Amino acid sequence: MLYALLLALAAAATAGGQSSPNARLAEALLQAGPAARHSNNIVQDALIDAPGLVRKYGYPLEVHHVVTADGYVLQVHRIPHGRDANSRPGPRPVALVMHGLLCSSADFLVLGPGNALAYVLAEAGYDVWLPNARGNFYSRRHLFLDPDDREGLQFWKFSWDEIGNLDLPAIVNFIIVNTGQQKMHYIGYSQGTTAFLVLNSLRPEYNDRFISFQALAPSAFVENNQNNLRAIMAQFESVLEAVAFNLGFGEVVGGEVWRQVFTALGLTFCNDESFLQPLCVAAIVGTGEIENFNKTMLPVFVGHNPAGAAFRQIIHYSQVLRFQRFARYNHGNPLTNLALYGSMTPPEYDLSKITTPAYLHYGKNDVQSDFRDVLLLGERLGNTIGVYPVERETFNHFDFIWGGDARTQLYDKLIDMMRSAERALDQNSQV
Repeated sequence: MLYALLLALAAAATAGGQSSPNARLAEALLQAGPAARHSNNIVQDALIDAPGLVRKYGYPLEVHHVVTADGYVLQVHRIPHGRDANSRPGPRPVALVMHGLLCSSADFLVLGPGNALAYVLAEAGYDVWLPNARGNFYSRRHLFLDPDDREGLQFWKFSWDEIGNLDLPAIVNFIIVNTGQQKMHYIGYSQGTTAFLVLNSLRPEYNDRFISFQALAPSAFVENNQNNLRAIMAQFESVLEAVAFNLGFGEVVGGEVWRQVFTALGLTFCNDESFLQPLCVAAIVGTGEIENFNKTMLPVFVGHNPAGAAFRQIIHYSQVLRFQRFARYNHGNPLTNLALYGSMTPPEYDLSKITTPAYLHYGKNDVQSDFRDVLLLGERLGNTIGVYPVERETFNHFDFIWGGDARTQLYDKLIDMMRSAERALDQNSQV
């Protein structure tokens, strides 16, 4: 929603005789300065990429490229240790942190040192791995397929089913080989939780590779959806896919050009000096409680999000809503489904096969991941340790990655739960 709004604002500014986006961007470069408490330079943090953010703030960084079984090249960012309390290299528990839909590894970095989840984990003594799913800004590569081919669109014929079934195994295996650690924590945000559910239901042998599953705003069931527009759109999911592919569109706001556009729009219309900033805020958090939302950081958030995705990822969620089944991707052709799945109807993911200790975290004001659906997920998983509401009543979907109080509300407690899971694992291994 924010991205459509920003595009409309750009058009309105041009049509209304206001200064051009380029002129406003130049003005924003002068105005933004080091005002936000989560960044020492708003403009710089909006313009540089995720590896640039890590290096800028003095953290160690490794950039790896992982090739999946079907040829996608995934960029993975690693922060092997902290810079302050845990600055010395050495073996330490692994935390694999997976982003959401239209997101990237940058979303765990943009709040800056002391606040962003990746840095908090590194300072708590974890070896932090931040993968990027196929098709986003950092993983828009393939050994043979061209993401810019708008005729065949073969690169873009995937959903989060492939992210869970093919991307995650490649990433997990790569981490094991490079760290020697046979088990790791998995922290997923939104679609990042969906991918974990896909992996461990389809390939349950991977349950043994995880110490804990920390699900932030978990996304699986939508039986309590209250978004009427989303419900209407879901009814036309097969038509929307056919139209998009016929027009040569398999990707949603991805690639370098789109990143430059949104960065410019964020710096122009969402900075502290812009009278349109309240509209930017409303587009993300609505008209409710905003006292914990750092408005000054908006240009940084928009500079890194959206990071692109395949159209089918969105369509797959629409299918879950339309058919009220958390199931594999429906290709719309019974014969195709039969060839791929052995049944004309896509099978549901068997969540009872997920035996990794699961800790589900939800926001009471999260309309994307309704708490009743999170509770339902907890009932159907094979090993749910607990379902935990974030204390602040107004905590919403975006607060998990952008909330000004995300550390005190969630991250510190998250680390306590991870350490508890480690102790439980040690105790079980001694029995």
